[in-house]
Amino acid sequence: MQQLRLAYSRLCKEGGAEPQEAVLQRLQELPRGRLDLAAQSLTVDTCRALGKLLPKDALLTEVILSDCMLSEEGASLLLQGLCANTIVRFLDLKGNNLQAAGAEALGQLLRQNKSIQSITLEWNNLGSWDDAFATFCGALAGNSALQQLDLRNNQINHKGAEELALALACNTSLQQLDLRWNSIGLLGGRALVNCLPRNRGLWRLELAGNNIPGDILRAVEQAIAHSQQRQAASRENQARTQVLSKEVQHLQEEKSRQFLDLMETIDKQRKEMARSSRASAARMGQLQEALNERHSIINALKAKLQMAEAALALSEQKAQGLGELLATTEQEQRSLAQRQAKEHRLEQQEAAERESKLLKDLSAANEKNLLLRNQVDELERKVRSQQEQLFLARQELTNTVAELKARAIQAEERLELEKKRSRQSSEDLEQLRAKEVEHMTRHLEESERAMQERVQRLEASRLTLEEELSRVKAAALSERGQAEEELMKAKNQVRLEEQQRLAHLEEKLRLLVQARDEAQSACLQQRQTVADAQARASQLGLQAEGLRRRLEELQQELSNKDQEKVAEVTRVRVELQEQNGRLQAELTAQEALKEKVAALERQLKVIAGDHREALLDRESENASLREKLRLKEVEIARIREEEAQRANFLQNAVLAYVQGSSRRATSPQK
Repeated sequence: MQQLRLAYSRLCKEGGAEPQEAVLQRLQELPRGRLDLAAQSLTVDTCRALGKLLPKDALLTEVILSDCMLSEEGASLLLQGLCANTIVRFLDLKGNNLQAAGAEALGQLLRQNKSIQSITLEWNNLGSWDDAFATFCGALAGNSALQQLDLRNNQINHKGAEELALALACNTSLQQLDLRWNSIGLLGGRALVNCLPRNRGLWRLELAGNNIPGDILRAVEQAIAHSQQRQAASRENQARTQVLSKEVQHLQEEKSRQFLDLMETIDKQRKEMARSSRASAARMGQLQEALNERHSIINALKAKLQMAEAALALSEQKAQGLGELLATTEQEQRSLAQRQAKEHRLEQQEAAERESKLLKDLSAANEKNLLLRNQVDELERKVRSQQEQLFLARQELTNTVAELKARAIQAEERLELEKKRSRQSSEDLEQLRAKEVEHMTRHLEESERAMQERVQRLEASRLTLEEELSRVKAAALSERGQAEEELMKAKNQVRLEEQQRLAHLEEKLRLLVQARDEAQSACLQQRQTVADAQARASQLGLQAEGLRRRLEELQQELSNKDQEKVAEVTRVRVELQEQNGRLQAELTAQEALKEKVAALERQLKVIAGDHREALLDRESENASLREKLRLKEVEIARIREEEAQRANFLQNAVLAYVQGSSRRATSPQK
């Protein structure tokens, strides 16, 4: 690399700049055929000098410029220098933050250079500039030498992926493409999947870290697998063709070698026959030995002829074996085509079954959705009816409370009348009050049963009744307070009336002290009446206390029922939400399955097209092999006829020679 170092120094001095010491040291230590300037901060002058040096140096096959902090101008100068180079095979520009100008320079390099087979562009920024990256992709479409391209971490979006897909549809040489850790997404993945059936050379495509759905990645893997299988089949066919051609060539060489051996033996026999004919005049006594030698020679020739015929038979057997091999290959191809057609039909049937199953699931889900909607409507109607019933219950509760108040007032009035009446009237009043109390208890029990039945009917209500229930609770508490206040007022009034009555009786007693004997019975009666009134008042108080406790129990039961009703409503709402979530999940799953079915149909179409193309290629190759075999058979038949003619000619010549020698041997005797 001393010449490269001197040339670099000279070019830097011609450009009016000083060469970089780090670059000079690296150039001095480089191995032959490799320019490795990785992690060197190259200036624009150094890039200009290297750009002038690269077209002239015919020894470099690898150029490594990774992490060199190249500027746009420096990268353009280096790539312009590589445009005219015909020796470099590997180029590494990793981690140089190449942008629009770098992408355009790379596009120019791909259009003009016909020798670079591998380019590494990892950790650059080519995909951020749509127009420049489109130029790069257009140049890639027309390139016929590049085999490996690394575009990892280049900010390539779905538009850049579409441009790459268009380029891959036209490119025929690229075999490996690495697009990991970009931003291709769903649209870019679909574009790449659609372009793969038209590209027959790409057998490795990396797409990890691009936010591409799993079904598209699987479709890419299947397309790449088909491409690999197709290339493996083509390689196998090429290997078989090479084997057949080598076998035919070997047969041709064997035939030519046998023919040359036969010609050499014929020449030798001719020389020997001429020499024997010249020596026959001088050595007449050795005729018998000469004849024996000729007979041995004839036997040798016959043996060689038999060997040639055996070789011809072997060649025929080999040709027959090749024909059988060709027939077996054709049979395998036909069986493979039948198997592929059967698999295609099975896949179509499976796809149709999946589609019918999905349609059935969709119809069932729709029916479930309709049933759930009907249930929701029924629940809403029940809630409305329960709201109306609750409103009626509140009205009845207010009516009963009003009736209770009125009846309490009536009871108080009747109590006052009973105090003024006599014992008979008090007994009648007690009976009437007992009847009224029984009627009131029966009415309360009936109202309680009616309330319980209505509460049972209201158990499946919705959460919208919470506010009304709270208002009902507040109203019930207020009514309870009012009822307690009225009861206290009634008790106070009864006490006041009793006190007034006692005072009135005491006054009467003081007035009737003088007539104690006559009024003693009346006094005793009045005392008994007061005691009875007090007992009745205490009984009424106890009844009122029992009614109050019963009312509290009813309110507690109503609150419990309300809580149960709220819990039931929340449970129903949670179930409805879960059912809606499940329906949404089923709908999304059905949409995903529809997309998968569409993707499978597209894959089936692509696979069918690939199979048809592969079968056509196989049929064309088989036809060419049949044609070559027919030509070889024709040539072998022609060679066989020529060898038969030559053998006949040799046999006739030997017979003529033997007959001539026998005549010459018999002529002296005459």
